[in-house]
Amino acid sequence: MNPLATSTATSPLEWTSQGAFASLGPTFFTALEPTPLPQPHWIGTSTDVAQLLALDADWMASDEALHAFTGNARLPGSSPLASVYSGHQFGVWAGQLGDGRAILLGETMGGLEVQLKGSGRTPYSRMGDGRAVLRSSIREFLCSEAMHALGIPTSRALCLTGSPAPVRREEIETAAVVTRVAQSFIRFGHFEHFAARGKVDELRALADYVIDRYYPACRTT
Repeated sequence: MNPLATSTATSPLEWTSQGAFASLGPTFFTALEPTPLPQPHWIGTSTDVAQLLALDADWMASDEALHAFTGNARLPGSSPLASVYSGHQFGVWAGQLGDGRAILLGETMGGLEVQLKGSGRTPYSRMGDGRAVLRSSIREFLCSEAMHALGIPTSRALCLTGSPAPVRREEIETAAVVTRVAQSFIRFGHFEHFAARGKVDELRALADYVIDRYYPACRTT
């Protein structure tokens, strides 16, 4: 399959642009494509999350899905982006951070955001390789679904794909991509980013977006 080609004429996911994170404007993110990985293969899939997204089981087992959720092909209608945020690391203010190895594919009509983790470098990678390794990706895939089953609110994991592409950590490991699903991937650091820079208009726009989308009762209390 041609890397970053459109995977199908009709997308298996219905995306929305109205009210989605991308509607906040380019101050909040960088639009970019995932970086393809060679020889992708399936590691695991959550049938429960696939049903949540109304994804057909046969399509989920296809090469089209494999390449789409490895970052090798764009799903029609999706608008990939990496968001910027700031925050603390190890108890110290680190300044600008951002999605260094995660790319948001978009928001579905059902109000769920779909994100690839381990999908390559972004402007926020800060000298990192933008990749995730199989070892930790398996842990994230299993833990997120286990936490959900235990009734603990968390992001979900749709699927996990692997690649023989080498990734250097303490030693050479192989690459993996986790497809994550959540109502929103906005974090406190998104607010910190604009608050620390005194950008009140952007901070207000972000706050209004979160209130209107997720806490509309705040408008009437």
